[in-house]
Amino acid sequence: MSNQFADEEVESSYGYLSGYRKPKGITEQTNILRQLIPGIGFADEKFAEQPLPPNAEGWFAIPRWQSVGKTYEEALQKVLDLIKQQRGSFYNYCEGQLGEQYLRRLERSAKKLEILGEAQKGYDILVVAAQFGLRHRGRSVRRAREVFMANEFGLGAFEIACMILTHQDRLANYDDLWIDCAGDEYAPDADGRFSRAPYFYFSDGEVWFGTCYVDDASEHYGSASAFLPQQ
Repeated sequence: MSNQFADEEVESSYGYLSGYRKPKGITEQTNILRQLIPGIGFADEKFAEQPLPPNAEGWFAIPRWQSVGKTYEEALQKVLDLIKQQRGSFYNYCEGQLGEQYLRRLERSAKKLEILGEAQKGYDILVVAAQFGLRHRGRSVRRAREVFMANEFGLGAFEIACMILTHQDRLANYDDLWIDCAGDEYAPDADGRFSRAPYFYFSDGEVWFGTCYVDDASEHYGSASAFLPQQ
């Protein structure tokens, strides 16, 4: 394990308080997504029959962002709107500030998702081995990125928003572990300095979406990540 940013870790006892333990079955997840996203297609459910990679909690159904919007930012906004529709309330600190000058994909995550996409050609919804934040709780975003396994990568706000849509019991209490989006970078002043990363949290009875500095280590946060199947 790399020692870079090793001081950006704190002890954490936060976890999955609201009932989530592992993901629902792929069929159930894709049915939820098709009810919420008009015209979305299907997933290669047989992909989930292979051995689960180490450190993954299970298989998640996550649409390709291209099947939801013309740009990544448009697709993310649509899914954030669906969270508000589903939950009845939602607060977005980044409202109106999700354009490409603010938000961009981490290259590592984009490339790993392309590999998964190539392995599941012809399907709108990808089957992804992932964990919802517990593995990296207490670590800053950049520390989590530093200790990712070779086949591991951070999930972005779009992927995590989709996971929240299919698993309402993951983020429903203030004392749930909040979720860092280590697969995205955020420039709060739209000046090319991508010093932050998005995250989701729960407060005042609703899900919130905001950003935090990538060097900020907090016991309340953990980065969600995904894994390529091991060959």
